[in-house]
Amino acid sequence: MDIRNIAEMQAFKTKDGSEIRELLAYRNSIIKNQSLAEARVPVNQSTQEHYHSKAEEIYFITSGVGRIRIENEVRDVKAGDAIAIPPGQKHKLWNTGQETLKLLCCCAPAYEHSDTIITEP
Repeated sequence: MDIRNIAEMQAFKTKDGSEIRELLAYRNSIIKNQSLAEARVPVNQSTQEHYHSKAEEIYFITSGVGRIRIENEVRDVKAGDAIAIPPGQKHKLWNTGQETLKLLCCCAPAYEHSDTIITEP
C-alpha cells in the first residue's frame, strides 16, 4: 500500500515554472501510468505557456482563485473547479487572488520535463 502525505514531499520546479510536490508517480510509488501532484502558483505569478505532447492533464483547484487560458479560451477559476487539458493544447495559469493558488494536477502518462514544450519566452 502506498500512502504519501503532502507535508513530507519535497517541492521542485517544473519546466513551466510551477512549484510542485509529486505525491504519486512511478518515481516514488507503485503507480505506473499517471502522476498526481500538488502545484502552487504564488500571488501575482503565473506559469509559462506550454503544452504536453503526450500527457493529458486534470487540474483541480483546491485553494485560491486564478485565470486559465487553454488555446484561445480564457476562464476564471476558483477552489472546487476541475479543468480538463488535452494533449497538445497550449495552456497558462495565473494567480489573480490574494493567496497562493493551489491545485492538484493529474497527468496521464506521468509528468515529464521532456514532455513539456514551452511556447513563450
